[in-house]
Amino acid sequence: MPALEMAQETGKLIAWRKQEGDRVTKGEPLLDIETDKAVMEVEAPADGILAGISADAGADIPVGQTIAWIVAPGEKPPAEKEVATAAPAARASSQKTESHAAPVATNALESSSASSARVSPKARRLAKELGVDIAGVRGSGPSGEILASDVQAAAATSSVASSAAASEKISGRLEVPSTLGRLMAERTTQSWTSVPHFFVTRDIDASALNQYREKVIAGIERTHQIRITHTDLLVALTSRVLLKHPRLNSSWTADGIRLHHHVNMGVAIAVNDGVVAAVIPNAHTASLAEIATQRRDIAERARAGKLRPSDIADATFTISNLGMYHVDRFTAIITPPQAAILAVGSVADRVVAVEGKPAVRPMITLTLSSDHRVVDGARAATFMEELAQALRDPGSILN
Repeated sequence: MPALEMAQETGKLIAWRKQEGDRVTKGEPLLDIETDKAVMEVEAPADGILAGISADAGADIPVGQTIAWIVAPGEKPPAEKEVATAAPAARASSQKTESHAAPVATNALESSSASSARVSPKARRLAKELGVDIAGVRGSGPSGEILASDVQAAAATSSVASSAAASEKISGRLEVPSTLGRLMAERTTQSWTSVPHFFVTRDIDASALNQYREKVIAGIERTHQIRITHTDLLVALTSRVLLKHPRLNSSWTADGIRLHHHVNMGVAIAVNDGVVAAVIPNAHTASLAEIATQRRDIAERARAGKLRPSDIADATFTISNLGMYHVDRFTAIITPPQAAILAVGSVADRVVAVEGKPAVRPMITLTLSSDHRVVDGARAATFMEELAQALRDPGSILN
């Protein structure tokens, strides 16, 4: 089971795309895995024959456990009892001999023990959060390993037993969060409690932005059959302004502040029971048509549960737009290790002062959430001023 995202500890095998004995080609879809975020396609790591499949659809598998082998024609996969030590040997022999055996997954999963059973890190963390005595949990994983699902089942059983007497007095329906919903709760709580947020807000006249969109939309839709949205324009403009403000496009690490020389723009997309941040790589050099096409394609995969690992990896900054839901303004929570996130409200007519007189203008409100360990107020304000200028004259940057 490969690790497809940060902090992943297990994955659920949804389906094999190939069967035992099928020939596979490096890079083609091999299986579908459900992580804490989404269902993703896993590609074959090598050319050869798929052999030694040891996991069926529906199984929860710890990261690092070998679930199949890709071998040369006529070659046999290592015996099951040899798998624990075969992976390093197979990698070494593939460089020095004619052996082509390659495990489908080789990432190591840290594990520990409670009594005589192994316990996955996620299960141990969940047991602590839910107040479950790990020693009393029966493991359903390989060799009796205790998985997160076992802890959740034990917690549910305990909850039912302890609340049976009080259930008659309590009305309402208990909604159990999905895996994605629970992960969002954990990560937003961690970010909010560990990252020192501060916020800078600007109300900006969007007249020029609307005019520019109307000017270019017909040509791009005709040549690329793609609709240009305000989000696409904001991705293009923000990514170009970010290049002048490296602290806003950086990551907080234990070793220091990592400044990125490229902008991989995350775009928050609503899916069932949560939100995923689809990534548009190198957005600072991409055209409007390229940005719109990538956003559309990733959004379709996200809503279909078919995200690829590269679709959600390595974002350096994120934009969250709730304008389509008629939200005027809001503040967003930073996604670590990123240093900032931009919250975008709707474009709506408001009465504002223009040359000392009331006038109606299409206005948009942008709120920047920043990590105060990386960005100070002056840097955030300067970035927002330059972004406001870009929205007032988008053609000067995008043409």
